[in-house]
Amino acid sequence: MTTPESPRPSRPRRLRNVVGLSLASLFNDAASEMVYPLLPLFLTVTLGAGPAVLGVIEGIAESVASLTKYLGGWLADRLPRRKSLVLAGYGLATGLRPLLALAAVPWHVLAVRVGDRLGKGVRTAPRDVLLAESVDPARRGAAFGVHRAADHIGAVIGPGLASLVLLAAPGNVRGVMVWSVVPGLLAVSAVGAIVRERPEVRAAKRSGEGRGRWADLGTGFRRFVLIMILFTLANASDVFVLLRAQDLGVAVPLVPILWSVFHVSKVACSVPGGLLADRFDPRRVVLAGWVVYAAVYLGFAAASQPWQAWLLMVAYGAFYGLTEGPERALVAGAAPAALRGRAFGAFHTAVGIAALPASLWFGAVWQRWGAGPAFAVGAGVAAIAAALLAAAPPPAEPGNRPLTPQSPVTTLQA
Repeated sequence: MTTPESPRPSRPRRLRNVVGLSLASLFNDAASEMVYPLLPLFLTVTLGAGPAVLGVIEGIAESVASLTKYLGGWLADRLPRRKSLVLAGYGLATGLRPLLALAAVPWHVLAVRVGDRLGKGVRTAPRDVLLAESVDPARRGAAFGVHRAADHIGAVIGPGLASLVLLAAPGNVRGVMVWSVVPGLLAVSAVGAIVRERPEVRAAKRSGEGRGRWADLGTGFRRFVLIMILFTLANASDVFVLLRAQDLGVAVPLVPILWSVFHVSKVACSVPGGLLADRFDPRRVVLAGWVVYAAVYLGFAAASQPWQAWLLMVAYGAFYGLTEGPERALVAGAAPAALRGRAFGAFHTAVGIAALPASLWFGAVWQRWGAGPAFAVGAGVAAIAAALLAAAPPPAEPGNRPLTPQSPVTTLQA
């Protein structure tokens, strides 16, 4: 059961919410990326843990994030204000992350990481709903594209900030963890000071809006999530891409630079990907991105020279730009407005859960038959998912973008 879209917010509110939430993601990702790349070193060298412990900690932490994203979406539909959930999520991560500096044993790190990922799970769906409701439906792709670009900029800035701290105080990994509170506080401040939400009772509480069951989310939405799960099973952890680059001859000192090039490509392609989703149909742009992904994985399967790894990483960044924003725009348009929080929660949870077996099978195939077959199988599964998405009828719920091109979009404003 669906409901009409709520009245469009004013133009200043649309822009300030996109800016505020994008800045929050930029600063929070900078804080996270200051710490995250140093965790393996901190656990294995400083705390004396082995690789297995690192795997357990990250596996539990990411599972918590995946499982709580639906809870965040459910709360977003039930509570009067979504901004409070976003603030709580960013605040929890910001408050806990510096406590890593006090860790004396591995389980201390586990506790902080679980709390950090709990904050991510709580804020993700409410944040996406706020973004979707802060712009005209015809501009959702651009709004999500700007947000994803800001997030990736933070991922580029964070390691640089960590390097500055380590240059000033060589070997002081705990100091980096303490200083991560600064961009974290900026993220919380961006939400608190910039984002505005209309005080209203959530539509999910009203009679006749459905109870938030899987069946209430709409046939088109459910079909897309199932196809998305299949595609995610082909999308192994990016650590395998870096490992493949080293196999192709990319020198270890150049790997961080290659990783930065990858993030720059994501930044450069995120806004164009969102604009294309508004110009055409988000479903078609996602489909194009999945085709690019399959081609990149086939490239990694066949590559034999270091320079090929650099070109493939740039194309891999383009895949993210063509999919991250458009996927969210597609979810926002396909799901009933009153259940949009649960729709985003279900989407993020499904993708997060499917990511674990994706990396498990990929690693097993690599170990047994080599990198080439692993990447080739991933490309094949992605191609099957793309074919299913192309063959599926478009979602029929109100808010779905038409399949015919619209007028060119050059601004977030309606």
